[in-house]
Amino acid sequence: IPSDFAKFLIKKEDQFFYLHFGLNPWSVIRAGLGYSGLYPSKASSTITQQLVKNLLGKETERNLKNKIIEAFYAISLEIYQTKQDILKMYVNSIYFGNQAQGLAEASQLYFGLSPAMLTDGQILQLLAAVSSPSENNPAKERNEKIAKTLIQILSLGSQKPKITDAAEVNENIIKNSHLSTAFFEIQGFAPSHKEEKLTLDKTLTEKIRKILKRNVEDLESKNVKNGAIIVIKLPENEVLALVGSPHPKSLKEGHKINMIMKPRPIGSTMKPFIYLKAFEKGLRPYTLVNDREYKYITAIGFPLYPKNFDYKYRGEVSLHYALSNSLNVPAVKVLEYLGLEDFYIFLEKDLEFKPIQNLENYQLGIALGALEMSLLDLAKYFTIFPNNGVLKELKIQSDRVPHSVKIAEPEYIQLLNKILSDRQTGIEQFGLKSELNLFQPNYALKTGTSRDFRDSWVIGYTPDFLVGVWLGNADNSPMDEISGQVGAGRIWAEIMDLLLNSEYNKKTPFDFDLIKEFNVNGELEYGLVGDDYEIYQNLLKEEDKTLILTPHDGDNFLLEENTRIILRATEKAKWYVNEELWGEDSNIIFVPQKIGQYQIKAESADGSRGTVTIYIDE
Repeated sequence: IPSDFAKFLIKKEDQFFYLHFGLNPWSVIRAGLGYSGLYPSKASSTITQQLVKNLLGKETERNLKNKIIEAFYAISLEIYQTKQDILKMYVNSIYFGNQAQGLAEASQLYFGLSPAMLTDGQILQLLAAVSSPSENNPAKERNEKIAKTLIQILSLGSQKPKITDAAEVNENIIKNSHLSTAFFEIQGFAPSHKEEKLTLDKTLTEKIRKILKRNVEDLESKNVKNGAIIVIKLPENEVLALVGSPHPKSLKEGHKINMIMKPRPIGSTMKPFIYLKAFEKGLRPYTLVNDREYKYITAIGFPLYPKNFDYKYRGEVSLHYALSNSLNVPAVKVLEYLGLEDFYIFLEKDLEFKPIQNLENYQLGIALGALEMSLLDLAKYFTIFPNNGVLKELKIQSDRVPHSVKIAEPEYIQLLNKILSDRQTGIEQFGLKSELNLFQPNYALKTGTSRDFRDSWVIGYTPDFLVGVWLGNADNSPMDEISGQVGAGRIWAEIMDLLLNSEYNKKTPFDFDLIKEFNVNGELEYGLVGDDYEIYQNLLKEEDKTLILTPHDGDNFLLEENTRIILRATEKAKWYVNEELWGEDSNIIFVPQKIGQYQIKAESADGSRGTVTIYIDE
């Protein structure tokens, strides 16, 4: 809050603001006398009381009961908040007319300026609107008269503050109305907010907000209330559109929250970064991985059994197939191969990502989408893929040169782009007919869905622009089975269609010049020049020589009437339970008869062996 605004506001509204405890004692006495009919004048409210009225939405209800409630909340605010915080909250809650809420939004709408750049005259014009914003806002002729009166009341005559006439203010409103609507979305970027300096496309932003609003309304029956969208022009990383709410002026739940800035679990959108680092460490799209049930023990001792989205396992698959179909189990294996510490360093040092929790709390759960990021951060990090491994700061002011740093070599980026732009291999997940199948083939994307369908994500791009979409609820309540493809995907496709038919589509092709094609059983796979195919193909396979698939070592089972334990191996094997031959096959059933510890052994015809210990409890 500019110091002059705070000073003038306090002098006008509550000159004892820094002295009282939320209530002005003399005003309380006058109010009591007024309600009893013994005192004719009306008592004025403190800034804290006015804040309470604004927060409760009871500005027009002036009965004694509400006065008592307001007094209670005012005192509570004074106990738990600093004076500066109360002042900040009040200034951000003031309605200045013409749908402008808060000082920052009003100064942008009426004068095209940030609060820090307001003149004394403009501050007085805004203060003149506080008591009756609809009638006395700066766009009204009456505002000038009231502002000039305030010059005398506040003893500012010697400074001769300049008052902006209503005609000029009305021109500003026409010019800045779209910035006012989107102000809470851009205020973290640009200190001046001069329209001519911003990279935002007004027309595009308005169209995108309408798209988001319509889709959120269509999905309301599926418990979808909120969404956010960002569009970035490449390779400059200029922000063309920021939409953090379907309707920032709405009183609907969460609509006044800028969800672009809020960290949320990002689901499978983290997988491309895991695969990128693994490719740098020697894995390739043609590397084979066994998609089966694995057991991991977390740092706090709990077992983790990663599951795919459909709870099915596919056996041996390539990493290309695994990423195209967003399989969870292979992603965990890849992260395990990469090493958690190396990936933590990549996130915090290379990307300069600041997690809301210690990364040690996530561990392998990072591959399952547990990590939280804002749409703003996730979209920025994704720009390394269309920008050939270079990470640039997002740019919203055209006169600024964003800082950039090289994150990855272009050949590894090309491998990722090849997978993420391949719609054919991902048919199992997305189907032949999908919202994500666009008329132009030159695009790449990744979807994400968090646990219990709380978040729906799509980040997609061409070499010319990137579109990021999040759908969910500000209160973190789950949606009704709205996945990344079904929810955010539909919105993303509509915006992509808009951009592909716009001036921003330069039809720039992806670079794949550093990639080498391998013909594998009649199908094309991709690697790099100089690859030793046989070695790279089996890097994960050589690490995974397990004979026994289930149960896992240390598993616990309850002894019940119908307890059946499946003994499953990678091939036909003889099974021994506590050294007693139980049967021979790749899958057999073990029926425990009593509680205790059981040693399960398997032995295949080629001499491979496996042993696990399980526990049967009551």
